[in-house]
Amino acid sequence: MSEPTTEGTLPVGQFWAGWTVDDPAGVVVLVHGLHEHGGRYGHVAERLQRAGYSSYAVDHPGHGRSPGVRGGIGSMAATVAGVGELVTLAAERHPGAPLFVYGHSLGGLIALQYLTGTPDDRIRGAVLSAPALDTGAATRAHRVAAPVLSRLLPHLGVLTLDAETISRDPAVVAAYRADPLTFTGKVRARTGAEMVAAATAMPARLSSLTLPLLVLHGGADRLVPTASSELVPAAAGSADVTRTVYPELFHEPHNEPEQEQVFDDVVAWLDAHRA
Repeated sequence: MSEPTTEGTLPVGQFWAGWTVDDPAGVVVLVHGLHEHGGRYGHVAERLQRAGYSSYAVDHPGHGRSPGVRGGIGSMAATVAGVGELVTLAAERHPGAPLFVYGHSLGGLIALQYLTGTPDDRIRGAVLSAPALDTGAATRAHRVAAPVLSRLLPHLGVLTLDAETISRDPAVVAAYRADPLTFTGKVRARTGAEMVAAATAMPARLSSLTLPLLVLHGGADRLVPTASSELVPAAAGSADVTRTVYPELFHEPHNEPEQEQVFDDVVAWLDAHRA
């Protein structure tokens, strides 16, 4: 796992880290998923460094080294604001370099929320890995109760996620469980409610998204069904959407035994869209 070359704290108090190169071909803002943190993307950043790209990652509220109740993002708006601040920071540090956003799972949903709002006009495109656009993991009872629980018991654990579903590599699962910066408790009520609300509203927002998009999904993903990512090419306003499904891969394509093929595909797409 590559160590960051730089790190700091955003004005909102969130921790960020950067893996930089001199005169980068582009800059990628990495947006991590639920209950993890930006440090788990050090190997992704290292591969991007070898391709000439600088990368930056922010730990969402309540995640990694950022303040907040563990596992609780607080609000989607605050989480998106942190991503926006990191994009601005990355752009200021590398003026003139093309910007990209790379979001995985909840990070894919957060990236889409940001990109369909008021994104930085220097962004050239986005990579969306297993974007959390499906609310099927929550039962109907969960969805009905979510707004009430979010208000009255925001930190209550309401849904268990199985770490075995993230990767077919036992070492990845073991490292995830042993990582003191990951959160292995249940999904908190407010976080779940914020995710469901954003995912439910996203189809109507996607028509405004005209940036080039690369969508990645593991064909054996048991956390976010592959059907959910079909929404992006179906509803996005972009004329340039590539969706790749990798048969047999689990939820984290970048942490599977076939990760080098995934990285090669991502780099090839970035290279083709940075001009």
